[in-house]
Amino acid sequence: MFDFTVVATVPVVAILLLISGIKILKEYERAVVFRLGRLVKARGPGITYIIPLVEKVVRVGLRTVTMDVPPQDVITRDNVSIKVSAVLYFRVIDPNRAITEVQNYLFASSQLAQVTLRSVCGQALLDELLAERDKINTRIQEILDSQTEPWGIKVVLVEVKDIDLPLDMQRAMAKQAEAERERRAKIIHAEGEFQAAQKLADAAEVIGKQPIALHLRFLQSLVEVSADNNSTIVVPVPVDLLRRFFA
Repeated sequence: MFDFTVVATVPVVAILLLISGIKILKEYERAVVFRLGRLVKARGPGITYIIPLVEKVVRVGLRTVTMDVPPQDVITRDNVSIKVSAVLYFRVIDPNRAITEVQNYLFASSQLAQVTLRSVCGQALLDELLAERDKINTRIQEILDSQTEPWGIKVVLVEVKDIDLPLDMQRAMAKQAEAERERRAKIIHAEGEFQAAQKLADAAEVIGKQPIALHLRFLQSLVEVSADNNSTIVVPVPVDLLRRFFA
């Protein structure tokens, strides 16, 4: 007996299978297509058709990926143990290579970033890590970009995020900073004393050349003292004036 149910089901399955091949890709997506195991040209964005049972598709995003690099234990060139974390920005520029050249480009990029961060920071002094962070960032970016280029990945930016120092090192750096501030304060105070002494020496030289300047300064001092409404005023009398009475 002929089964009409099977005859009716076959066209429905065929239609559903054909419809399932329709794929819609967003503007930032590309479809890496394998036809019977062989790579064909990437497709997208927009509507594309994948031949069912013949072609297999892998979606790849082209937007910039932000990846945190977890804290890494690093020993600097001057033998200081620290923890360094960073953030990595990269994007896929060749979807075909990103799928065929590496098994998992996200995991591979993360592992490579961790290794490179430890290597570059381990070759630098602690002061360089703290004061020349831009140079460290650029060095890490250059290494990562050259290593990920065969994978079709472009490293856009690398930023060292945090540098955690041991407590004893933090205390030592705090003491060093305090000592540096005290040194600068003493230098500024000494420079002020030197400038004041220099001005006094200049004033003495002027008075030595013009004795009348001393009398003018004396009269000015009297005016300043009398303006304070003091009950007792001590008036210094120049010796030259007293000599006239005892002559």
